[in-house]
Amino acid sequence: MEVRTSSIDGVLVFVPTPHTDDRGFFTRTFDTAIGAEHGVDLGALAQDSQSRSRAGTIRGMHGRRGAGEAKLVRVAHGAVHDVLVDARPHSPTFGVVASFRLDDVDHHHLYVPAGLLHGFQAISDADVCYRIDRPHAPGEDLGVAHDDPDLAITWPVEVTAISERDRTAGSWKDLVATL
Repeated sequence: MEVRTSSIDGVLVFVPTPHTDDRGFFTRTFDTAIGAEHGVDLGALAQDSQSRSRAGTIRGMHGRRGAGEAKLVRVAHGAVHDVLVDARPHSPTFGVVASFRLDDVDHHHLYVPAGLLHGFQAISDADVCYRIDRPHAPGEDLGVAHDDPDLAITWPVEVTAISERDRTAGSWKDLVATL
């Protein structure tokens, strides 16, 4: 992410670097570490990101090993079917699947505590914004297939796009064996 100064003292422009593929794009919209290097402190959330997805696209199911990752999710444009799976072994709701509609009409934000799997399907073309409490650590990424029979997630529309990583993700049973 590039940071540019402006003609007004203290005003900064954060210029993200979008990553584009056939599903749409993903971009980090804010990063507290970069902000701190420039005297900006927006609190405890470490990363602000956005994805754009075509209708029918599935992103997920994603999670993180170790301390996990808490996030606040919202839809800036369009609508998504958002899905969470409790992957915290000692939780009373371990293995429970819950779904939510997030859209640009009701503007609900979804707080996702650390230790959950998260994914969504774009019901329409959609922009999803994430405020995340930790910087991304690729070595801690984990995933479960969106169509895992043990989770039995019902997706509302035909799947039109999914990344190779998500298409080849492991099973819920395999993940549980490693927790």
